[in-house]
Amino acid sequence: MFSKVLVANRGEIAIRAFRAAHELGARTVAVFPYEDRGSEHRLKADEAYEIGERGHPVRAYLEPDEVVRAALNAGADAVYPGYGFLSENPALAEKCAEAGLTFVGPSAEVLTLTGNKARAIAAAKAAGVPTLQGVEPSTDVDALESAARELPFPVFVKAVAGGGGRGMRRVDDPAGLREAIEACMREAEGAFGDPTVFVEQAVVDPRHIEVQILADGTGEVIHLFER
Repeated sequence: MFSKVLVANRGEIAIRAFRAAHELGARTVAVFPYEDRGSEHRLKADEAYEIGERGHPVRAYLEPDEVVRAALNAGADAVYPGYGFLSENPALAEKCAEAGLTFVGPSAEVLTLTGNKARAIAAAKAAGVPTLQGVEPSTDVDALESAARELPFPVFVKAVAGGGGRGMRRVDDPAGLREAIEACMREAEGAFGDPTVFVEQAVVDPRHIEVQILADGTGEVIHLFER
């Protein structure tokens, strides 16, 4: 069990993680940019450290080096990313491994595959899993718009590094395609540090089925059924 955990996130996400760590007997560390110095999550941890440069509050939470440096300075032995921000970025997992810290999450190899939607789709295709019609990821608005007009509408514009519904727009009319692509790219750049997007056929009236998987470093893996 860890003795001290740094949570590389903010707000309610971080507060929930602090509560769980406290219940397990671990001390907690918060990180915050200058602009979040009054945020509640800073006050809920046992320790808190400022990261990043002033004027760039979102970027601070997206810097693996800053997070790892704070964890080492605090004497933490584990880093938990929560969701969003760096949770799907293999760079943080790699930096933690290099620094001798436990990353509470998938390995860098798994994150490299699944943290990028385009690579995950390619892996699904290679495994013979049916996938939707789509346009390859790019930051070229003209190329994306041109190729996407060949798809059956409605479509979704999606950030490759996105999550939680961020960096995603449904487009029902081709006339709104360019605006949606540009909006998604801006949001993806701000939230995830990567403006790359792709376009995919939309599923109308879908059913969302999700299976949650828990695994540890010994190879023990369980699932929590579907929901």
